[in-house]
Amino acid sequence: MKVLIDANILLDVFQKRSPHYEKSALIWKLCEVRKITGYISVLTFMNMVYIMRKELSSEMINNVYKALALIFNFEDLTEDDVKNALEMQLKDFEDAVQIQTARRIGASIVITRNVKDFMKSPIPAYTPEEFLNRIDTEQS
Repeated sequence: MKVLIDANILLDVFQKRSPHYEKSALIWKLCEVRKITGYISVLTFMNMVYIMRKELSSEMINNVYKALALIFNFEDLTEDDVKNALEMQLKDFEDAVQIQTARRIGASIVITRNVKDFMKSPIPAYTPEEFLNRIDTEQS
């Protein structure tokens, strides 16, 4: 299963944000062991670096990128992603770009803690907990 991972999931793990760390780390682990195929938009990586800029040196940014690249597939941002996102006229443009990236790569799901901003998405969005419950149900 191909999933697009939103920045808040990665930040939960990097910053050990409570109470979200545990479930987000499980999503990360599913990608690491290849039970699901995790994609990260380059926009997500750029946003993460911006959010964590006070915590990261240039060397650390490089190390974060390399660590993520071992587990996740990075997906470029295209001009069509931006154009299609603009046409969606969502309140949060970055989420619209994520939706368009997910659509273009054929992702089945977007994993985010911000599901309310993905209500108009043709790709369903789940929180880590919802996704993990769904997988448990499918495997039962």
